[in-house]
Amino acid sequence: MAVEHTCTRRMTARARRVRGAALLAALALTAACAGTTTRVPVGTLEPDKFLWERGTEALNARKWFTAREFFRQLVDGYPQSPYRQDGKLGIGDTYLGEGTAEAFVLAENEFREFLNFFPTHPRADYAHFKLAMTHFYQMHGPERDQTKTRDAVRELTAFVERYPNSELAPEGRARLREARDRLSQSEYRVGFFYYRSKWYPGALERFSSVLKNDPEFTNRDAVYYHLAEALMKIERPAEAMAYYDRLITEFEQSEYLENARKRLAELKAQVAAAVKKE
Repeated sequence: MAVEHTCTRRMTARARRVRGAALLAALALTAACAGTTTRVPVGTLEPDKFLWERGTEALNARKWFTAREFFRQLVDGYPQSPYRQDGKLGIGDTYLGEGTAEAFVLAENEFREFLNFFPTHPRADYAHFKLAMTHFYQMHGPERDQTKTRDAVRELTAFVERYPNSELAPEGRARLREARDRLSQSEYRVGFFYYRSKWYPGALERFSSVLKNDPEFTNRDAVYYHLAEALMKIERPAEAMAYYDRLITEFEQSEYLENARKRLAELKAQVAAAVKKE
């Protein structure tokens, strides 16, 4: 029985070694094939153009590693090629397409290097936009850390200011609005937490900060309403009226409109009654 058990262990170990060797052989074959398929065929008249076109095809097919191999050969092997700068951007695009945390860092490095080396290149706007997007794609939800959101806001702001006439400017402005909304929503949620906890000074500070730093915040109707409500709680109705009024004036649709109208009507009635008494 012991001999039989020992034989079984040996067979299992041998099977593992065979499987491991087969796996290594398969990986080596894959790497060899990849190296073969990304080589420039002998006799190619414009090898740099060949690399650019094959890299672009692979990039469009979302074959990030293959595309990067073509672009890398172009950038490293043909320093005088008119396609070299585009190849540099292509390398960044392959990392951006991979979408991992490590790839985003590498993508940022490629686009930043491009801007450092070729600041006046016709595609510098593209490089700066993609640099900003390496941060944008890593933004967390409003309840989590907003470091990457701030980085995205910084780079997108610089992009739209530097390249206002770029074809990418409309998308850049839209992405900037999304990033700023994320930051403001994060700040609003903290204020709302304070509001629900009945710490109204803290809520007022946060709500006021949102309106000061981002007056175009998409969801500012919620800020107006809860800021007014917090002011009512600490008996500052005159200030509250102004925010109810702004909510009604600036928003045709909002879940807070009906309550805001009621509150404003009540406050106006109280003011009118007080005037009558005088």
